[in-house]
Amino acid sequence: MATREERTLAVVERVVAAMSSHGAPTALIGAAAAAVHKFVRATEDIDLASYVDPYTTLALVQKELVAEGFAVKLSEPDAQDALGGVLTISGGEFDPVQVVNFFNPWGGGTALGREAIESAISGPLSFVPVVDLAHLIALKLYAGGPKARNDVAELMERNPDADRKEIVTVCERYALGDAFRAIVSAK
Repeated sequence: MATREERTLAVVERVVAAMSSHGAPTALIGAAAAAVHKFVRATEDIDLASYVDPYTTLALVQKELVAEGFAVKLSEPDAQDALGGVLTISGGEFDPVQVVNFFNPWGGGTALGREAIESAISGPLSFVPVVDLAHLIALKLYAGGPKARNDVAELMERNPDADRKEIVTVCERYALGDAFRAIVSAK
């Protein structure tokens, strides 16, 4: 019998395949990506980044996954959202999988998500790349809040040889350079 972790990874693979079948690349973000970059912390879900129209692509993926028997909720964005919607796949036998969409057709969102997906690197899962460290840090800063700031500090501590110039370059591109410098100077 498959473990909960194995069932969760199978669901992640299915979600990635569904997104891909609609021309939507994804990349691993969140705590799972942080673990790839040497910072392991508890998490209750697996997060994937996307940069697609939530009213077409995410809606199509939702419909496809529901037809396969998954419980799927699409939180659509509005003009005040910093994101372009979130697709949540849940079930009692696996941890939730969330597709965090960074394109908001109402004018919100950020191109940072698209760039993070495009620059993603190979990771431990053959079917989905992982955002690189510079983009993971920028995404954490974009999310904001004390937990995200702590994650950035921990990522930097666990990656002392990280290319700080690259991290600053990515952060500066999205007006997050001051936030990054404030975290690393506080250490």
